Amino acid sequence: MTSSPREVCEVGSMSEQAYQRLWDSSHVTLQELLDQELPLLEPVPDRERQSFHYRLSSLYLYYLGLLRRFDTLYDQMVHPQKRRLLRRLLDGVAGRVLELKDDLVRTDLSEYHCLDHVLQDLKLTPADLEVPIPKYFLLEQSTILKERGLMLAEILSRMGPVTSETSFPEMHRTKAIILLQRAERARQGRLRATFMREIRKEEERDRKIREEGWHRFSQDQAAIIIQKVWKGYLQRKCTQHDRWTEMEFIGMLPSAHQVNLRVMYQDGLGEDIGRLRQIEKEEEFQVAMVKTHDVLRETEGPDMKEKLKEQIRQWFIECHALTGRFPDYPDESLGGSYLIFADKTPEQVKMELEVQAQESKKKNQEKNKEKENEKKERKQKKGKGRKREADTMLKAWPSKFIPVINAGHEEYINVWKNQHESIHSTQSFDPEALRVEKRKEVEEEIRIQVDELMRQELKNLHLAVDREEGKPLKPPKKKAGKKTGKKKEKDLTPDRSVESLLEELVVFGFLRKSETVTLKDYIGDFLYLGSTLNLANKLPMPSLFDIRQNVALYGVLRLGSPDIHAMAPLIRSILLVGPSGMGKKMLVKAVCTETGANLFDLSPSNLQGKYPGKMGVQMIVHMVFKVARLLQPSVIWIGNAEKNFYKRVPKEEKEMDPKRIKKDLTKALRLLSPGDRVMLIGTTDQPQLAEMKGLCRTYERILFMPRPDYASRFVLWRQMIETQGVQVTQNLDISALAKVSDGYTPGHILQAIHSVLTERRVLQLSKQPLVASEFLGHLAKLEPMYREEEESLKDWYFKTPLGKRKVKFIKDQDVEEAKLAKERKKRK
Repeated sequence: MTSSPREVCEVGSMSEQAYQRLWDSSHVTLQELLDQELPLLEPVPDRERQSFHYRLSSLYLYYLGLLRRFDTLYDQMVHPQKRRLLRRLLDGVAGRVLELKDDLVRTDLSEYHCLDHVLQDLKLTPADLEVPIPKYFLLEQSTILKERGLMLAEILSRMGPVTSETSFPEMHRTKAIILLQRAERARQGRLRATFMREIRKEEERDRKIREEGWHRFSQDQAAIIIQKVWKGYLQRKCTQHDRWTEMEFIGMLPSAHQVNLRVMYQDGLGEDIGRLRQIEKEEEFQVAMVKTHDVLRETEGPDMKEKLKEQIRQWFIECHALTGRFPDYPDESLGGSYLIFADKTPEQVKMELEVQAQESKKKNQEKNKEKENEKKERKQKKGKGRKREADTMLKAWPSKFIPVINAGHEEYINVWKNQHESIHSTQSFDPEALRVEKRKEVEEEIRIQVDELMRQELKNLHLAVDREEGKPLKPPKKKAGKKTGKKKEKDLTPDRSVESLLEELVVFGFLRKSETVTLKDYIGDFLYLGSTLNLANKLPMPSLFDIRQNVALYGVLRLGSPDIHAMAPLIRSILLVGPSGMGKKMLVKAVCTETGANLFDLSPSNLQGKYPGKMGVQMIVHMVFKVARLLQPSVIWIGNAEKNFYKRVPKEEKEMDPKRIKKDLTKALRLLSPGDRVMLIGTTDQPQLAEMKGLCRTYERILFMPRPDYASRFVLWRQMIETQGVQVTQNLDISALAKVSDGYTPGHILQAIHSVLTERRVLQLSKQPLVASEFLGHLAKLEPMYREEEESLKDWYFKTPLGKRKVKFIKDQDVEEAKLAKERKKRK
């Protein structure tokens, strides 16, 4: 039997109340954060950099906590109208987190931030610094992802069986025969051993029967004994059922359905039940929206129409009485009759319309003057510019998401805060709130219709009374020579469908099926001594935890939601720089998994021999970016990204021509605008071979990935061994392994674990526990990352634009400290 929605609601009522309390407490925190936003907009002198950084960091951490709460609420709340508000708040808070991250980068002059002291002051843990990924990123596009998967599978099936490129070494005929004979003898030996084992078991069973003297029953006696046992079992079960039913009837025990539902909630299935209820309530709400709209249009629509006409006619009369002529009707682009009913007099409306026309002309003139003044100021203020940049840098940029969060917070206070939960005990929609919302939509629709009618009526009045043709105000035309918008990309494939382009990209290997890898699988620990190193004027290297957080912020949060991407600071490309084995490709796959993005491969090795010539390169870049936009979110991956920007192309790679995609790639990237959820992610382990300017222009964010520190290596060893199904005991010294493996990457550690933990060794663990010395031999065979290699990568990173600014800032601090020290000595 299936449980009724009412029973589900009774079981989930406690959780709904808990979610309501969580929502209330979240808005208390949100109000406190909104009060702290205004001081950030005030400019702060450079000497107060630390206090400004502390304020930004604390706000960032609090908003991360709010993001985690709103994600839980949106995922589990059932009420459809509340969920719509929660979605706006969730996207607004996520966008604000991205804006604060951008402010932290400008203040800290680094992509990585040491927040251990802030965590300690706020009494938080490193787990609170983890960037939560909203669950709706994948849940709300599950059907789209299934369709894409089926489409990709169909294309691959049409291609036929893929021939494996792996070549096996040749073997002599005699050796092959000997190998087959060995395998056959081994198979026969295993069968013989199994047969003899069964014979010995049967002999052992007969021997025990003879020794113990077991009594053999006849067939009738055995049947009677079995019947007795079975009847007794059935009677006990019936008695227990009757007793349970009686206790349920008198209300001493809960019903069986409620017990089952509670068990399901305890087992973690309550989330799935909550999502099913969300779907049911959403379907009810969609039907109610259509019905309410139709009813309001039929019942209140005619009255609204007549009332609007009367008000507009009255405005005509008042304007004619004041000015002696009928007014010009406001254009639809300026708001139409909405301007008339904005609590303004006819004179004010007329003045505003005239002022808007004049302002549009003045703006064009002012823009030209500003450009000329900027050119003059740049020449005159080269020396002073640096000082002013330092002063204005410590100021948070105006937020696009704060108005969204404010509007959502006010809606919660005005509509939902004081509503008792008993009103919506079934978690259905609020019909009165729906009616108010739909009434506004109906009024807007009717207003547009009335505007068309009244424009014609006003034109007739002009002809009849003023004897002049109607000349409605038109918005100022843009000059053809001065276009403010971006250049449109020329479509090289206008006659082709998306399906045909997709199939061609799959056939040529540019669109690939990404492996399922979550961001949590990228294991790493927090950097605990970052602030201490900063105080000592030493540059702390980022941990694997920091790398994971930045990929979540720059890649996952932006690509996951179109609303967040449209308003967040635009980032089109990321470059992951680090030695091989650091998990760069794994992070690319994790971004695709967490957002449901398509994975396009434009690596130089994948382009070799495909689409030759200049037109061929333009065509493939155009096709990839076109399909990526149409089927967004999308990730375009370029492995060995330094090859596209080689200083000198090696002789062995001249046939590949890795630099041929360089120009078209940069052009295509510039055409990406807010709302285009397409991101270029490059990976490289030899960035020194590339031109610095070209690489930094193409990739807006460069994330440096050094070798893991002790804390990360400790976590890597423990979790990677446990994922192999092995329980870590006291015999295995993880701390020693973490110390010995200094200089090795996570890829090296994983190789050593796979080499040691074979199937045979796992079976022997009960008798022979795992010891740290078993891994040392396999680690010794691997080539570690030497200090010189890491130092060369660090030197390259500090030559990037952001790295240069960081180094310069540290040098300036050292000079200031030296001056202060000299002054103190003089005073003494």
